Amino acid sequence: MRYELLVGLRYTRAKRRNHFISFISLISMAGIALGVAALIVVLSVMNGFQKELRTRILGVASHVQISGTGDRLRDWQSVAKIAAEHPRVTGTAPFVNAQALISFGQSVRGSIVRGVIPEQEDKVAEIGSHMRAGRLDALRPGEFGIVLGSELARALGVLNGEKLVLIAPQGQVTPAGVMPRLKQFTVVGIFEVGMFEYDSGLALIHIEDAQRLFQLGDAVTGVRLKLDDLYAARTVARELMAKFDASTYATDWTRSHANFFRAVEIEKRVMFIILLLIVAVAAFNIVSTLVMAVTDKQADIAILRTLGASPGSILQIFVVQGVLIGVIGTLIGVAGGVLLGLNIDVVVPALERIFSVQFLSKDVYYISDLPSDVQWPDVIVIGIVALVISFCATLYPSWRASRVNPAEALRYE
Repeated sequence: MRYELLVGLRYTRAKRRNHFISFISLISMAGIALGVAALIVVLSVMNGFQKELRTRILGVASHVQISGTGDRLRDWQSVAKIAAEHPRVTGTAPFVNAQALISFGQSVRGSIVRGVIPEQEDKVAEIGSHMRAGRLDALRPGEFGIVLGSELARALGVLNGEKLVLIAPQGQVTPAGVMPRLKQFTVVGIFEVGMFEYDSGLALIHIEDAQRLFQLGDAVTGVRLKLDDLYAARTVARELMAKFDASTYATDWTRSHANFFRAVEIEKRVMFIILLLIVAVAAFNIVSTLVMAVTDKQADIAILRTLGASPGSILQIFVVQGVLIGVIGTLIGVAGGVLLGLNIDVVVPALERIFSVQFLSKDVYYISDLPSDVQWPDVIVIGIVALVISFCATLYPSWRASRVNPAEALRYE
């Protein structure tokens, strides 16, 4: 073992005359551990939220959507067949999308009306597994049934089995002028996917009823696709575009919800920078620890210099002492952060029971539990950054130690 490492480790282990330096070292170690653990836990929770929201959004939206000019696609069967031949496509479903007013009693609400084929819709969306009342396959052609989001049903005050009126914007010409198209529908189901945007503004009807109501003939708005890997959506959309003519185009979820996911990613990066300041503050404690240690060990430094130690060797001794504080603090923080991140679904409910509080109330938040997704690349980056900051914090005090003049240090010894 090189003597610089040996002396540095001995200085770290030895009982110092100045106990205040030991106390500052422990505070520095604890600060780094706390900062690293906080970073891992917060980023894991944000990853969990991002994953949960992505799952809920894509449980209703599509991975890839193929549409035609003017939002009309006539030969959708051939388009769906071509898309289904792609190795990454696991499901296809045609749909009709339109805006309409829904009236029940004295209540009127605007809504997105989506025409679907229930048995095919289950292949690309998860609405059927989030039904609070009724069933999605109760939508049958010609029976004019409708499935509402839970918030939309609550705003209208309608219950399963009741009848409401759907008002389409496409008018019909009569002797009295242009009149809106009205049709009575029966509520055959209510769903709740946990996203306010969909629960409050989406209604499902059978695709044939939608074509008849909105005067589309045999055309649909487009075809929705589900993939085996949602992150391949952009590539799949680009590959499918090459197989269709110019009147057909494909979009993916990264474009339709780009602003939302970009905002979440920016928030995650900002939180990383803010919480990294905790590690930086702890690193300042390493600076003060080593500065006091250099002052306390001036006589030892002078003796080592007179025995032939170079300024570089003295610098390495104190770098070892400071880096050891950073390494121990980082390892404790990584272990604690990963352990807490993996068990946050147990820790948070325990804290809620102890303090009789609820961090995410079900009355306010749709995600009432703290989701966590520990991603090892994040853990590795946090550990490396903490070690780099700790190393940088040792450079100035160690350089000061290497500049100590032996004659001046031993003058009063």
